Amino acid sequence: TGHEGRLRKSDLFQYIDEGRPFKFAQPVAQQDPTAYRIPQLTFDKGKGKVIEMDRMRQMIANHMVYSKHTSPHVTAYVEADMTNMVTWRNANKAAFQEKHGERLTFTPLFVEAVAQAVKDFPNINASVDGNSIIVKEDINIGMATALPNGNLIVPVVKNADTKNLKSIAQNVNELAGKARENKLAGDDIKGSTFTISNVGTFGSVMGTPIINQPEVAILALGIIKKRPEVITTEKGDEIAIRSMMYLSLSFDHRVVDGFLGGSFVRRVADYFEQFDVNRKI
Repeated sequence: TGHEGRLRKSDLFQYIDEGRPFKFAQPVAQQDPTAYRIPQLTFDKGKGKVIEMDRMRQMIANHMVYSKHTSPHVTAYVEADMTNMVTWRNANKAAFQEKHGERLTFTPLFVEAVAQAVKDFPNINASVDGNSIIVKEDINIGMATALPNGNLIVPVVKNADTKNLKSIAQNVNELAGKARENKLAGDDIKGSTFTISNVGTFGSVMGTPIINQPEVAILALGIIKKRPEVITTEKGDEIAIRSMMYLSLSFDHRVVDGFLGGSFVRRVADYFEQFDVNRKI
């Protein structure tokens, strides 16, 4: 109450007499009762060799926890008859390498089919920004890849939908080689808009992958395994040995519903099954 708002002795006494009024205190923000809080629990973690996480492993751990906390994950499963693709690849891999100088693994074939399915369902090629959905113009397919030290990295095939099989194979082999030699550059792992994870490489039948943020979906491809299957022929239903594979798509249910997620993974399986066995290399 003093000159130019200065504090006077009488102001202090009055403040004390009034019981230090709450109206002068800073407001305390009310906690949202629905907000998620990490419970403070103590577990017996046991005894053993202690291994400190390296920086890359810490980043992977943080990224995975962030993804599960951010995106409500839903996983859809389908199975695909890979017999046509397996037959064609086995019959042409030697000729492909001789003609183009590149190894023909299944990965380029997977990338090609997934890129085509993404073109069919562009809303799967998106990210979330607040209350907005950003549908990406480019189709850049990330390939989850294990490094020699056990860590995980995602090199990216840029503009996969515009490349032919030779170019995709060249790109895939180059990125795989760089990953094995720990020579991936920053640009090699940037810009992914949709990721695939070939868990079949490790013998897994299927997987439930965690979305690679800020994408809205990720596709896991299981091991290709021969099984007896009922197929329809001109003679009717018959049992035949077929090369089968499970596909599992984890998607962000904030923006991808079951119809879009299910339709997309089914379309990928259709492209696998309808592979042209007479295709020229």
